[in-house]
Amino acid sequence: MDQSPPPSPAPLEGLTVVAVEQAVAAPFATRQLADLGARVIKVERIDGGDFARGYDTAAAGLASHFVWCNRGKESIALDLKDPRGLDVVRRLTADADVFVQNLAQGAAARLGLDAATLCAAHPRLVAVDISGYGASGPYADKRAYDMLVQCEAGLVSVTGTPEQPVKAGIPAADIAAAMYAFSGVLAALVRRGTTGRGGPVEVSMLEALAEWMGHPLHHAMHGGTAPARTGLAHAVIAPYDAYATADGGRVLLSVQNDREWRRLAGQVVGRPGLGTDPAYATNAARVANRERTDALVAAALGALDTDEALARLEGAGIACARLRDLHELAEHPQLAARERWREVGTPVGPLRALLPPITLPGGAEARMGDVPALGEHTEALLRAVGMTDEEIAALRRDGVAA
Repeated sequence: MDQSPPPSPAPLEGLTVVAVEQAVAAPFATRQLADLGARVIKVERIDGGDFARGYDTAAAGLASHFVWCNRGKESIALDLKDPRGLDVVRRLTADADVFVQNLAQGAAARLGLDAATLCAAHPRLVAVDISGYGASGPYADKRAYDMLVQCEAGLVSVTGTPEQPVKAGIPAADIAAAMYAFSGVLAALVRRGTTGRGGPVEVSMLEALAEWMGHPLHHAMHGGTAPARTGLAHAVIAPYDAYATADGGRVLLSVQNDREWRRLAGQVVGRPGLGTDPAYATNAARVANRERTDALVAAALGALDTDEALARLEGAGIACARLRDLHELAEHPQLAARERWREVGTPVGPLRALLPPITLPGGAEARMGDVPALGEHTEALLRAVGMTDEEIAALRRDGVAA
């Protein structure tokens, strides 16, 4: 007979989140809450919903951003410009634990859905305002999209090659803001547990990404110069780069100290004398002679296929990685071995999705809920706030709910 204890409940089970959200920053934050067991009610526009639904059709006909950021939520479609639609949101919020919004600057305040207003009316509520640049200052009303904030935060200036700065290949500003909103909600809920009061939480994309810029920012502020853009290389370590292999792959390696260099020189490059050669023996020397250092490593790895190159490097105790594309990531043996893949329901059928990276003790697995269709839960939620059949029919007839 199985004597193992039953799985622990999800840590946020029993909490309700109302989100007037769009794009990535707020939806990714609230998806973390949904994965941990919270009920997340997503309020969408009636004319197409969250505009991320229309970004592409790459996920079996659905938008890849939307599938990524919106599993496990209930969708209600409302016109918030109509007082009746706004009243529904207020009713839902009255019974909620958390409210999150990332509308254009000033829009939530005009609707009375900003964090300060809501928390004044509901002292136990944790309410989050996510914006591009914050509620005050000369940039408060400036339009903010991920790429623009990456530029303003200096990320683009340190990413790319010496000749060409580039933006990050993921929405780094959106993700940074989302994760600070997520952690801010958790912190505010802990505080509410001890004080009984929630309160407003403010997160801006610029401030979140500026925090992530800590290393290059401190390097520039206190050292006088910004780290150079070096592509896949490292500005102050050599060898540290991606090198081509004989079968068309690329292997990235990182030598962190001079002991590792001696092992690399002897066991991989096949020239142990380089370990004590003054031109290469120290990291400072290798950085000063980066071209020659890289040429030596490239010649050695270029004669090997990828698997053999990785085996040689691993055998020598050198940190290394295979430069993978996204299809290779989807089949990564480590993710498979750790059983990180699940399927989530969507309007077009089940799709693969990764478990979130937070693994909790006690057997509680993340709740990988379905990705909702636009307005899929409108009627049920309208009934939940006490609306009659006649009232619901009138909202649908007048285009206030869908």
